[in-house]
Order: sequence, then C-alpha cells, then structure tokens
Amino acid sequence: MEIFTRRMTPGDTLAIVDLTRQLGYPLASEQILQNIVAVMSNKDHDAFVAIHGDKVIGWVGVAYSIQIEAVPYCEIRGLVVDDAYRSKGIGKLLVEMAKQWGKEKGNDKLRLRCNIKRTETHLFYQRLGFKEAKQQKVFEIEI
Repeated sequence: MEIFTRRMTPGDTLAIVDLTRQLGYPLASEQILQNIVAVMSNKDHDAFVAIHGDKVIGWVGVAYSIQIEAVPYCEIRGLVVDDAYRSKGIGKLLVEMAKQWGKEKGNDKLRLRCNIKRTETHLFYQRLGFKEAKQQKVFEIEI
C-alpha cells in the first residue's frame, strides 16, 4: 500500500470532519475549516495528512508549547487514522511526521495526551516508545 503525507490544507476539511467524527468529536465542517485555517497560519502549530490514492486516511496536529514552569516541548494535539486503515502503520507514519516537525523546531521531546478510556490507543503509543509521564483531570467552566 502506497501512502504519502503532506501538510493539511483547507481543501481537506470534509475528510477531516469524517475522520474526527470517528473519534467522537462531531464538530461542524465550518468549525473544522476555521480550526484548520488557524492552525496552518500559526508558526507554532502545524498539521499533516496521510493519503492513500486520493483519499485522506489520517491526520496529525502538532504544536510548539511554551509554559512558564517547563522546558518548551512539542505536543501532538490530535491524531486520527481511518478505521479501515488502522494497524497498517499509518499512525506510526504520522507520529514520525510530528517528531520530525518537533526536531525542526529545536525540540528533543514530543508529548501527547490521550483519553484515559482509550486503552488500546495507550498500547499503540507505548509500542512507539512513548512513556506515561502523568495522569491528570481536565476541568472547564463556561465563561
């Protein structure tokens, strides 16, 4: 199977909507398009897609993160592979794209966050060499 990768474009919106819904995030296409445009216009963010034939079969978003209390690092902000293409090396390929992007930003660490319920995904990341650093809860409030 021949897979190639490239930077995400606004033209990928409908494919990204479909992939993102597979993980349970039912955002409207207008919002996904807005998010793609914002990410692609920010020098500290980027996103890549995996293509098979003419179909987008996966995507990864990555960001350079600066915090007061930590050394800057890069973080995978989202990673989705089409259900029909899982366990075929696509996720690994997209993680490699994120790692390369992080190296180009001058970082030697790549982080990600994963829902505690996604135990199969945890195993995937561990097979790629990621180590669990901590568990946390996310809190939010309407403003």
